Amino acid sequence: MKVILQQDVRGQGKKGQMIEVAEGYARNYLLPRKLAVPATADAMNTMRLQEKAKKAEEARLKAEAEAMVEKLKGAVVKVGAKAGANGKLFGAVTAKEVSEALQSQYGIELAKQKIVMEEPIKSFGTYELKAKLGFEITATVYVVVSEA
Repeated sequence: MKVILQQDVRGQGKKGQMIEVAEGYARNYLLPRKLAVPATADAMNTMRLQEKAKKAEEARLKAEAEAMVEKLKGAVVKVGAKAGANGKLFGAVTAKEVSEALQSQYGIELAKQKIVMEEPIKSFGTYELKAKLGFEITATVYVVVSEA
């Protein structure tokens, strides 16, 4: 029996896939748990439309990520911090502070989770951080930490 999966089913396939399974498995397990629907002509058309919409959404998100790379190219983010006598910061500059500074200085919204920092910034200077934007697209964010 052919069914279209509504959710990922371990050992069978991913959501949206059409698979061939035993009739009893479909009738007694997949269909009652709403893990799959029978592969009727109507269900197959719906599946194709959903695939098309998913591909269009992915293309839109990828284009947004590429546009974000262009916005970040010339951006140098200035973050102010307080430090002791030897130039060591009180606390550290985190990804959240860099994200907020990007928003206030350039109007660029970049989630703090997308900014990759090996360790927090604990001294003055210029730093080069990576931002993972998805779809294997990365951007470089330049950060200048100075006296507040």
